[in-house]
Amino acid sequence: MTVEMHGARWLLAFTDEAALARYARARGESNRPWRYRAVWGAAVLDAGVPAVAEAGLPCGVLVDAGDGERGLVLPPVVGIVPESVAVDRPDIDGGAPEAEPEHV
Repeated sequence: MTVEMHGARWLLAFTDEAALARYARARGESNRPWRYRAVWGAAVLDAGVPAVAEAGLPCGVLVDAGDGERGLVLPPVVGIVPESVAVDRPDIDGGAPEAEPEHV
């Protein structure tokens, strides 16, 4: 499940069924069934984020989005998501500058 906010797509990830249930209640949708898949967090970052980012928007992860201040935001930046889909990767405008070549 994803949402679009602030010019990015965000994968919604939950640490357990109770966290998903809190999210459903916060949306007023706790009476309907919610399909989900249990996966390792690394799989979300290494495979899920790039798959969503293929649609053309940066993608980060919101962990336990229904938990207010206890939730976690994993932005689409180098060191969090794969560099190939990070918004601050060196090969795009606004990214980290590339190292100067060494002159001998």
